[in-house]
Amino acid sequence: MVEAILDIKDLRKSFGALKATDGVTLDLRPGEIHALIGPNGAGKSTLIHQIAGTLKPDTGDIHFLGERVNHLGVAERARKGLGRSFQVSSLAPEFSALRNVMLAVQSKQGSSFRFFKPVMHDKSLTEPAMAALERVGLKDRANVPAAELSHGERRQLEIAIALALDSKAFLLDEPMAGMGPEGSRQLTAFLDGLRQEAPILLVEHDMDAVFALADRISVLVYGRIIASGSVDDIRNDPEVRRAYLGDPA
Repeated sequence: MVEAILDIKDLRKSFGALKATDGVTLDLRPGEIHALIGPNGAGKSTLIHQIAGTLKPDTGDIHFLGERVNHLGVAERARKGLGRSFQVSSLAPEFSALRNVMLAVQSKQGSSFRFFKPVMHDKSLTEPAMAALERVGLKDRANVPAAELSHGERRQLEIAIALALDSKAFLLDEPMAGMGPEGSRQLTAFLDGLRQEAPILLVEHDMDAVFALADRISVLVYGRIIASGSVDDIRNDPEVRRAYLGDPA
């Protein structure tokens, strides 16, 4: 069996009496998109926060590239190659899209300052940053401040930042949010190719995108995974249809 890039075992997180994550076990394998779906309040964001390192689980283990990473913070996990689509507040709104990605390139290079060269003229930063923007379709918006980008464009910028960090796996939390039909189609096509570079754990409400992209789907309801399998498995699972897909039968 292929060794998982990301392996989560019996993850649990409670807030008082609320079990936000209730014994979650799942993995992410090379070359795949593993979609995580569920109704609002199911615990998807809490789970992603635990995987990314912004929230500490009560119990359970998270292994990334064969290493237990429970004790590592967000920045340390990112440096090891765990890339997530960040919330808008994590972008520098006053900086251009290009400068935001350059910050990621700079971080990856392990150098925070440039004393002898104006940073915007440093090709070792600008060229890989522009390449990442071009890949997500933002080349023509490179000089626009992040605060002036549309919501959908900011999600594209977050993915460009993850690309610039040379991620070994991607955690994408609703990348289609705020996009129109054409933007969703373009991003779906892009993610379809991105899986060959690094596998993707995808949290998404757009079920057309999920069914088009996912190799496997796990369904989270009240902090617990109630089903996991192929697209056909999930479409035909009666418990999933009752709990999430809206089938009363």
